[in-house]
Amino acid sequence: MHTVAKNEPRLAARFLEQALLINLGVHIIALVSTLFLLAPGLPGIRSDSDASRIGYLAAHPWLWRLGWLPWQAAALVNVLTGLALWRTSWIPRLPAAAVLFFTLLAVVPDQTGQALWTTHGLDLAAEADRRGDWLPYLAFEGQVYRAVVVWGGTLYLGMALGWNWCFATAGTWTRSLTVLSLFTWSFLALGSVALLLPEAGKPTLWLVSASSAVGFILLLLWLALVAEQVLRRARPDDKHGRMAPWRHPWRSLAGYALEVLANSRLLRAYGEWLPTPAFLSDMTDVIYVNYLVEADRLEPFVPAGLELQRLGRSGRYALFTHLTYRHGHFGPRWLGPLRRLLPSPVQSNWRLYVVDPHTGLRGVYFVTNAIASTAYALAARLLSEGLPMHVFRRADVQVGSDRTCRVLLDPGPGSAPDLEAVLRPSDAVLPGTPWNECFANYAALLAYCVPQNRAFSSQPWYGRITRQEVAVRIPLESCEPLAGVVRSHVATTYIGEAAPLCFRVGRAAFCFEREEYDQRVRESIALRFGVAQACLALPPTQREACLAEHG
Repeated sequence: MHTVAKNEPRLAARFLEQALLINLGVHIIALVSTLFLLAPGLPGIRSDSDASRIGYLAAHPWLWRLGWLPWQAAALVNVLTGLALWRTSWIPRLPAAAVLFFTLLAVVPDQTGQALWTTHGLDLAAEADRRGDWLPYLAFEGQVYRAVVVWGGTLYLGMALGWNWCFATAGTWTRSLTVLSLFTWSFLALGSVALLLPEAGKPTLWLVSASSAVGFILLLLWLALVAEQVLRRARPDDKHGRMAPWRHPWRSLAGYALEVLANSRLLRAYGEWLPTPAFLSDMTDVIYVNYLVEADRLEPFVPAGLELQRLGRSGRYALFTHLTYRHGHFGPRWLGPLRRLLPSPVQSNWRLYVVDPHTGLRGVYFVTNAIASTAYALAARLLSEGLPMHVFRRADVQVGSDRTCRVLLDPGPGSAPDLEAVLRPSDAVLPGTPWNECFANYAALLAYCVPQNRAFSSQPWYGRITRQEVAVRIPLESCEPLAGVVRSHVATTYIGEAAPLCFRVGRAAFCFEREEYDQRVRESIALRFGVAQACLALPPTQREACLAEHG
């Protein structure tokens, strides 16, 4: 059996991930449609009156048909989920086969009953409402209800227990899921399997409806937690970048709730489905703090698929920069003049200079960034792949009448970086070695670090690089050299004892234009982590299976 190192990242099981995301979304829509469209016509939910149920179907046939559409979609998605489990290499074969078996069995009575209820059932309801003779419809309703709710629900419960089996044995499981499963399947069993009991032991229709409602709400939570675990399998926490844990400076219930949202792989996966609009900002007082650092020290922070831009003789050095500025009404371009109503928080970006060897494009990679606004941080965290955005407890950039610049970034107990700087105007000269080893003069330094209109991030679980195209118009002659004191505990983890070189840009127009993906041959990403080498070292009989599992 092949083995690879524990810390090697895994490629995403995309079919399974997407199936779970769609499954959760479709079931949410199905529950809403039940509440608003189906409930008036279902026995035991809103009314025990036969006349009112039959009258609703007779008066609103298209609402009844529309209400069942999400449940028909849910049946299809359940089948796709079963197929995805079967196709996923790290899911054991036996439970995956059991899921597919029970799903296909459940679909037959469930979908047959729904099809009859939205066709022949509507005809019977219209006839019963016109004649006042409800017995033919009620006899039909009893049969179709048994097919959909009792037999279909019971077989779907077998499918759900198979889901438990699959994910628990695959290791994508938590104790909370064990407890949640006990309650979820118990409530759903009361709403389906219990109806197979002898007449004396059957629960009332009202109890069946209530337990089914609670069970399906718990099912949504169950699907969300399982999807989160599946997504985390390929997206574990990291020490920096997009997957670094997010900690809010508020140590309160609200702060903890925000952390759950910001660290959720599930919400981020849904965010990937949404288009990213262009954003504008009129930035002011952009304070650049640059360090020349031994390239080997920065190399571990470069993500998969990218390479560090090296400087100096033999590529010994690399540039590390953090720049802090105040936004000017940061918001989407489509707001037009209404963007002036938006706030102007302070933001700080901490970046490496990298190159994509696959395309030859150059840009920056954010090891971290943060902003003095929870709303902006959360939106960036969930909707933008390139921004590992954190939140400051307090942040300020001030420029005095004597042009003295003061920067304060206070993370509090949160995960944002810290910074204190007092900087004053200075001469535009390089401070000597190693700066003059890497740049011919001060202007060459500015030409290197200022025109950065591209940011990269890596998604090794998809085998691709994310590229954010931006436009920042900064004339190099507008850069004002600064010198002074810079203190940061977080910066020392990246730059060690390197000395800063600083400058200020008074104003800059910023435009985030678009986010794009550069797909990679999956083997090239695997090579970056050493997975392919481990696979290729195996005997030929095991090599193909290893490469298939890891991309």
